[in-house]
Amino acid sequence: MLNATNLAIRRGPHQLFHGASFTIHQGNKVGITGANGTGKSSLFALIRGELQADEGELSLPPKLIIAHVAQETLASERSALDYVLDGDGELRALQAALAEAEAHGDGARLAHLHADLEHIGAYTAEARAARLLHGLGFQPEQYRAAVQTFSGGWRMRLNLAQALMCRSDLLLLDEPTNHLDLDAVLWLEEWLQRYPGTLLLISHDRDFLDRVVNRIAHIEREGIELYTGNYSAFETRRAEKLAQQQAAHEKQQRERAHIQAYVDRFRAQATKARQAQSRIKALERMEDIAEAHVDSPFHFSFRAPRKLPNPLLRLEAAAVGYGDQPLLNGINLGLAPGARIGLLGPNGAGKSTLIKLLAGELAARAGQRLPAQDLDIGYFAQHQLEQLDPQATPLQHLLRLDPRAGDQDLRNYLGGFGFNGDRAVEAVAPFSGGEKARLVLALLVYQRPNLLLLDEPTNHLDLEMRLALSLALQEYPGAMVIVSHDRHLLRTVTDQFYVVHQGGLEAFDGDLEDYRQYLAAREAAEESGSTEPAPEHSATARKDRRRDEAEQRKRLQPLRKELQRLEAELDKLAAAKTRLDEQLADTGLYEDGQKERLKTLLMEQATLERRLAETEEAWLAAGEALETAEKAM
Repeated sequence: MLNATNLAIRRGPHQLFHGASFTIHQGNKVGITGANGTGKSSLFALIRGELQADEGELSLPPKLIIAHVAQETLASERSALDYVLDGDGELRALQAALAEAEAHGDGARLAHLHADLEHIGAYTAEARAARLLHGLGFQPEQYRAAVQTFSGGWRMRLNLAQALMCRSDLLLLDEPTNHLDLDAVLWLEEWLQRYPGTLLLISHDRDFLDRVVNRIAHIEREGIELYTGNYSAFETRRAEKLAQQQAAHEKQQRERAHIQAYVDRFRAQATKARQAQSRIKALERMEDIAEAHVDSPFHFSFRAPRKLPNPLLRLEAAAVGYGDQPLLNGINLGLAPGARIGLLGPNGAGKSTLIKLLAGELAARAGQRLPAQDLDIGYFAQHQLEQLDPQATPLQHLLRLDPRAGDQDLRNYLGGFGFNGDRAVEAVAPFSGGEKARLVLALLVYQRPNLLLLDEPTNHLDLEMRLALSLALQEYPGAMVIVSHDRHLLRTVTDQFYVVHQGGLEAFDGDLEDYRQYLAAREAAEESGSTEPAPEHSATARKDRRRDEAEQRKRLQPLRKELQRLEAELDKLAAAKTRLDEQLADTGLYEDGQKERLKTLLMEQATLERRLAETEEAWLAAGEALETAEKAM
């Protein structure tokens, strides 16, 4: 499907990666990971033909249909439904040809075109487009609305729906969840699991990657390495690899020190000079093994709030909204120190509106908002990224908060958020979305709030920064209310969920998997026309579900064991191949007297490569069998 050979890409003087060689087979679902700025989006531009490789070659099959999400949407008067249908290029081409044949009264051509339209499912295309819109959060009354009436975030959803509408061979998705709520993320996850083509997915959402991909292409230190398995498997294998690399580095440093000590001791002695020179050459020949840098570049924590009144904030029968009718009514909520609340619910239900009410940005239209006298709110929302002073530096932003702080202390603090060296004194204007988000978080953390209100804080943040944020939030002593589509963050930093739905707020007695099932039940109820199901509150229901899940795990155990056996076999074969490659790298092996041994080793290499390929195919089949069995339950 896609084959890269010694690939290199530069952007200006900066080399993103070089010597990259990998193969992605048809049907693979590959997560592209790496820190911001390592070249993930540039790789997509290369695949789309918008960028040329500086070195090497990237080959794709001829007539490959590639779908990707457009980054801009024209202010069109076309309806949302028609805009999504435009994603099916073959459908639109056949429809245009049909109109032309009708104008010329070409009966034979018309019959042929109708057969072609039937073959591609043209007569169910509108229903397919409507399902995409529904899954991404659009209401039926919005399907016929003009594209120009939607906000920027909703237009990005339309672009995503248009890309999914394309019957593509290769689908390229660059952070598709950034403009989605959790409900839409869960729907997209299931859609991508069923997608029959090849998928390349850039994402910093580890749960999303785990459920969608079966390969990880990791960009790091100007290289690209392909790993089998999902993101969790990649993390484990990379950690093992880095540990081995670290051990090799430490061993090499001991050898260097030993040789250098010999050189320093005997270099001046005539009788030992020749031996010393040979050891100097040995040092020069040693290929340097880089120290494994596995620590996150981000290190920060929340300092203790100055005061922690109890309660911090209360809402009593509060109503809030924008127009004539309030969006939310009868909201009762008390926030005490240590409260860790995650808000769930579909886009448009009022999660961000509730956050704004808590923050005091919106006034209660009924009821009361009762803040403590010493309430100190830290509020993060996406619009705050645009409120940064574009001409000021990160250091200047902090100095405005604390004019008496020492320059070096503030530089050290900013370093924990990735603003090191000159980056701390550069104007914010050209910063990426991720850098601006990190700066807003740095300013928020510095102010020592006792109530955190976080509305999608992980948008634009890479995996390392998300990890650092989750670790900091785990130790935060104040109260927190968070809206996020990042399930890993929600799972690791919250203790309680509330659902915002149909104008109200109610506690959700369950976890995120319970919420997934709740959404599926609600969808089924809506399709059948019955009343909406309530969340599974009863202990009996949860007990029955856990028993069913235990039985399912028991039935899946043989498939899991076979998958684990094949994974172990893959690791064993890979290690054997590495040892064999090391032997073949010995230059002495290619001397005249070593021909038979060389021949034997080459035959062993061919056998190992064949067994690796066969085992990998068996591993893929076992994984697909397990996935099919899991979906059937």
